[in-house]
Amino acid sequence: MQTRSRVRVFAPASASNLGPGFDILGLALSAPGDFVEAEVADRPGVELAGVTGDGGLLSRDPAVNVAGIAASALLSRLRAEGLGAPGVRLWLEKRMPMASGLGSSAASSVAGAMAVNEVFGRPLPRRELLAAALEGERAASGAGHADNAAPSLLGGIVLIRSYDPLDLVELPVPPALWITVVHPHAAVRTEEARALVMSRGFRLADCVANLGNAAAMVAALYRNDLELLGRSIEDRLVEPVRAALIPAHAEVKRAALGAGALGCSISGSGPSIFAMTADELTASAVAMAMTAAFRDAAGLVSDAYVGRVNTDGATVREDAAG
Repeated sequence: MQTRSRVRVFAPASASNLGPGFDILGLALSAPGDFVEAEVADRPGVELAGVTGDGGLLSRDPAVNVAGIAASALLSRLRAEGLGAPGVRLWLEKRMPMASGLGSSAASSVAGAMAVNEVFGRPLPRRELLAAALEGERAASGAGHADNAAPSLLGGIVLIRSYDPLDLVELPVPPALWITVVHPHAAVRTEEARALVMSRGFRLADCVANLGNAAAMVAALYRNDLELLGRSIEDRLVEPVRAALIPAHAEVKRAALGAGALGCSISGSGPSIFAMTADELTASAVAMAMTAAFRDAAGLVSDAYVGRVNTDGATVREDAAG
């Protein structure tokens, strides 16, 4: 096996659900994201040599940290296929907020799995790294949902048609589409947000409405119809339940639409909120309006990320020194 001395992998944040697509739709963001560096080690297994950027909140135990879990799963896969992979040493650099609704655990998991594959000479195709990344997601939230990890790994906009077996569909990205995501300095734990949803019953009429919007969203992407795409960002199931967890949710959404957003909804479990626009100027105006609404209505400082959909997904940024 041809190994590399050391690699550095970037995995981007993601926005999931996209309104009506609970657990089945997600897209990769241009920023922020996490980095994992990897080098081959003589000692078998995974060593997590360092974690930075987390404020001391994350475990340094590779059996607990999601980057280590994903790396270990990928290493086991390589060994099972007779590729003779020895151990690996990792460094995780967190560049994104946790409990933000931006797929923080997914980014770390994807970066961990991909870094192992890259340092051992890329023996597996990219799509086959997803199973290892989902082991990290399973450890983080109790379920291996792919709506964050798949776009973080593959880039673009991804539809999960089925989880058993896992079946992904990469959707077209309209060239004029811009994404604004605003993250208030607050936290929503995925487990809490998911438990809140699972405790509710839903009306058939609302389920039908979401099915129609999710289908229309796919049609809009294939037709490059941004107006239809915006109309489709309507969630009658999950957003009404989770809105209570996000300070100033209604005010921020109203501000985004008033500034020209095509549509707006909660990113993942929140508290981040995303909006779609048809040009960069409007995207920036929407970001200003949303951050102002968080400040004025809830007294919250927030960070705004404005960019196109990241169509590259996880990437090797450079061979690390050392």
